[in-house]
Amino acid sequence: MNKSSKIDRQREHQANERTFLAWLRTSLALIGFGFAIARFTLFLRQFQATLTQQQVSSHPFFNSETLGLSLVVVGIAVIALAAWRYDRIFWQIERGDYRPNRLLVWILAGVVMLLGTLSIPLLLWRERVNINPPSNSKNSRSNSLSIERR
Repeated sequence: MNKSSKIDRQREHQANERTFLAWLRTSLALIGFGFAIARFTLFLRQFQATLTQQQVSSHPFFNSETLGLSLVVVGIAVIALAAWRYDRIFWQIERGDYRPNRLLVWILAGVVMLLGTLSIPLLLWRERVNINPPSNSKNSRSNSLSIERR
């Protein structure tokens, strides 16, 4: 093996490692977004229940917690797929028979697009809470609370 081919092989392995790290960053972003969506929605629901003193209902399956959990699961699956892809490409480089395959990229793009599309109704449907401050003996304002669904 001459010096030029050895350097080319090193560059290919470094490019494979950079690609693996990009997949890891993508998976961490998916996990982070999923966690944030699930927890922030839980916070908003508890906040609304505190304000209204009523139990806040949500759809049993189609809700933000399910979407957040789905993003976390997809992020974990992306980590596994990234490790598998890295190993597969590593051995293809070593054998000298690398063949690019875009199927995994299209599958991930489709799954993320699907989860993004499912989040649109969750963003459009929300409850509007109007709060007037409580009245006290010095102030004659009325104490009222109303909720509207949009």
